[in-house]
This record gives sequence, structure tokens and C-alpha cells, in this order.
Amino acid sequence: MLKLGETRGCDYPCLVLDFAIKLVESLGVFGAGLFIAIESIVIPLPSELVLLLSGFNISTGEFSFLPLWIATSIGSLAGALVLYTLGFGLSRNRLQRIVSRYGKYLGVEESDLNKSFTLFEKYGSAIILIGRFFPLIRSLVNIPAGLAKMNLAKFSLLTILGSSMFNAAWIYIGIQLGDRWRDAEDWANTLNLFVDIGIALVVMALIIRAIRNWKSAKSQ
Repeated sequence: MLKLGETRGCDYPCLVLDFAIKLVESLGVFGAGLFIAIESIVIPLPSELVLLLSGFNISTGEFSFLPLWIATSIGSLAGALVLYTLGFGLSRNRLQRIVSRYGKYLGVEESDLNKSFTLFEKYGSAIILIGRFFPLIRSLVNIPAGLAKMNLAKFSLLTILGSSMFNAAWIYIGIQLGDRWRDAEDWANTLNLFVDIGIALVVMALIIRAIRNWKSAKSQ
């Protein structure tokens, strides 16, 4: 199992990454899933790097793809359900007051929360699927979904679909990078943007195709 231990003088991201590596070392795929669950609750953690590390551990034979994929996808759903429940149980004004008071500790502003409400109002359940591919959005959109009392089964299905694709893509990249996964720390944001846009475009293309097929079948 790879250790980062010999790190440089550690700033916050470095310390968080060290914590993530120790968690994965200690708990295996369950640790990876747990980390993803925590990150899903708007905690500013490098989920992409943890997925890359986990992919590297597949390349060394320490992990298997399927258990890791399942664990991280369940972790994504678990974290999403926490915020869905929060939205379900609180009013919009109460949520805004909470974010206004405590959001600074998580790097979240009230404007971010308001943006998630706007996205959900504009795109509805589709943003639950597409939003999984974009940082912060994938966490915050769970709140308006809960507030709108979105069907829980539908919410869970869309969350699992989006999260499993996102996780699979980053795990696969980690497998391909091998022990070079660490280098991704320097360009993770750029890679994240390209990967997320690529996945989102594929998903949107599939949705458009499904809608066209449905309309075609309906008109016959």
C-alpha cells in the first residue's frame, strides 16, 4: 500500500490527503467509501485524489475494482442522503441562516446554496444526475431535492447512477496512472474539469437519445 508519509511541509490539502491515505490503508475499500461519504457532505476533501489512489491500489492487486466501485458509490449515496434529509426537515430560510453562519468553515457561501436552488428549480431531477460530476454542486443540490420532497427512490437512483459513473471514471484513471497518480495532485483541478465535462456530455447525449427514442416510439 502506498504511503505518502514522507511528505513535504504540509499545508491543509496535504494533511487531508495524508489522512485519506491512512484511512484507505487502515480500512481498505471501506475507508475509501467512508472518505467519499464525508466528502459528499460538503466537506472540502480531495475525493478525486482518493479515487486515483484507490485505482492505483487496484493496479498493485491490493484492491479489486467491483468492491471498490460499490463501496465508493454507496459512500456517495450515504453522504447525499444526509443533505437530502437536512433539506427535507428544514425550511429554506433556516438552511440559509445555517450556511450564512457556519458555511465559512466548509468553504460554502450562501450564494452557493442559492445557486443550487436555482439549478434545481431550472433543471429539476436532471441536475441530481448531471450535478454529480461537478465539485460542490454534487453536494449542495441534495439540499433543494430534500426541500422539494423529491421522491426518495428516484433521488437515490439518480444519485447512484451519476456517482457510480464519476467514481468509475476516476478509479479507471488511477489504474492507468499507476504510481504516477501522485503527480495528479498538481493538475487535478484541470483534469477534474475535463473528466467531468466529458462524462456530463456523454450522460446528456444518452438522455437526449433516450428522449428522442421515446418520442419516436410514442408517435408510431
